[in-house]
Amino acid sequence: MLFRTKRMKRIAGLTAALAAALSLTGCSLLPAEEEPLKPPLVKPPQENYRTVEVVKGRITQEIRGNGTLESYFTDTVQFKAGGGIVKEVLVKAGDIVKKGDPLIRLDTGNMDIELKQMELNLARSSQALKSAKLGGDSEGIKIAQLQYDIDKLKHERLSEALEGKLLVAETDGQVTYVAELKEGDPVREFETLAVVADPSKLRVAFQTDGTPDVNLVSVGFKAELTFEGKTELTGKVIQTPSSAPFTEDEIARERNAKMIFVELEKLPEGAKIGTRADVKVLLQERNDVIIIPRSGLRSYLGRTFVRILEEGDKIREIDVETGIKGSTDIEITKGLEEGMLIVLP
Repeated sequence: MLFRTKRMKRIAGLTAALAAALSLTGCSLLPAEEEPLKPPLVKPPQENYRTVEVVKGRITQEIRGNGTLESYFTDTVQFKAGGGIVKEVLVKAGDIVKKGDPLIRLDTGNMDIELKQMELNLARSSQALKSAKLGGDSEGIKIAQLQYDIDKLKHERLSEALEGKLLVAETDGQVTYVAELKEGDPVREFETLAVVADPSKLRVAFQTDGTPDVNLVSVGFKAELTFEGKTELTGKVIQTPSSAPFTEDEIARERNAKMIFVELEKLPEGAKIGTRADVKVLLQERNDVIIIPRSGLRSYLGRTFVRILEEGDKIREIDVETGIKGSTDIEITKGLEEGMLIVLP
């Protein structure tokens, strides 16, 4: 009995101690609320600029184009005694011909037979004239002489007309052009049907495509030429649209109005008519000057300026003055110094 009483007292004491502990800890046995996270610090994005350094160098203003080697001397071949119907084309572009070689033949119809008939008539009238002279009849001689003269004149004219149906080369050279003709096509008098050129002396001709800078080109200007992308040669301008001689040939006049001709100091190895070249005609040239890309130059409300990048990513605008305008670069004559960083668009 005594043991049970002691045991009950011990249990009561543990219960009281547990209650006291719970009262002291309160809600500490429950999970604690988490404190809210602080927002991360956001750095402002850093601007990335495309820049190029201001440098000194060589700048040129130039006209560029694609040129072709051609002969100084060309002969335009035409039928000059009337047109006709094409019978046969005997040459093609690139052929080498000698003076007198046949190029194009027209249909002659029965002209060859008619010519033979006139040869016969001429022979008969010649025999009649000899007989009249032997007979001593002055009146008979006069009539025979007139008939002979008529037959001879007819023969000569028909012979010339027949010869005029064959177009021949009037000089040695290379055929550089033949009209697209086939049998049965009609051709007109003085129509250009072929061109024969002398391949021994060549120049470069290139078309200006109507650029206004062509008016700045004068005879004697320096030219730089590149053949087949590797052979670099120099030459000089020998004819411009403004210096071209007057000609009544409409085709030649129209061509001269848009062509520049360049004489080479020497021809590239293997040069021939038709060889192509990249041509640059120098209008102006300066060395050791401030240059920047043309894309770096800006204009607004009458201002011409550039944007430069300074330390600390600071952008500053500077008004400038310009000089030579090249194909990709431009000369700055005032406002910039070597080493500055130009901000590109």
